[in-house]
Amino acid sequence: MVLVTAVVALVVVAFNELWRPARNVITIVHEAGHALAAVLVGRRLSGIRLHSDTSGLTLTRGKPYGPGMVMTAFGGYVAPSLLGLGFAGLVGADRITAVLVVCAVLLLGVLVMVRNVYGFFSVLLTGAVLFGIAWWTSPLVQAAFAHVITWFLLLGGVRPVGELQSKRRRGRARDSDADQLARLTGAPGWLWIGMFFFINLGSLVLAAAWLLG
Repeated sequence: MVLVTAVVALVVVAFNELWRPARNVITIVHEAGHALAAVLVGRRLSGIRLHSDTSGLTLTRGKPYGPGMVMTAFGGYVAPSLLGLGFAGLVGADRITAVLVVCAVLLLGVLVMVRNVYGFFSVLLTGAVLFGIAWWTSPLVQAAFAHVITWFLLLGGVRPVGELQSKRRRGRARDSDADQLARLTGAPGWLWIGMFFFINLGSLVLAAAWLLG
């Protein structure tokens, strides 16, 4: 199951026809990462917007500078991979129900804060799939689903970082998280891209060692 679900997730991430609709899940987790980081550092969360081009926006209130804003901006791109790493630990311990519960809590939290129609229905559809898996399928199917979503988060956390750097080279991402962090800290955007990449790749390698070991 571990190998088969890894291949399934890799195919979804690798092929654009599958990746584009599936990337909405990564965007949901990405924006949830911004939102959670904002709440943890004491910023006020105003809302989340999810767009049909798979981009998103998390609105917060507070000082537009300082460590809290840095943590908020940093939380997005690493969120899918870190969540995938956590899921790998749960799956490895045969805590499949815990994975489904965490998914449900995350989706509910985003649904409460989403502020546009597309975002609302995107989260609702994702939640409906999760509910169907949890309520109407066998434990074996639920375990397979938990493995797929774990691998998908781990692999899908890496690809957007490469996509971001590609857009930055073409001058199409001047307000990206990396560029916001560059303005907030004075450290170059490519340094933040590198940090995203190595954290996400490290999460993938560590989780793969757990799951395949």
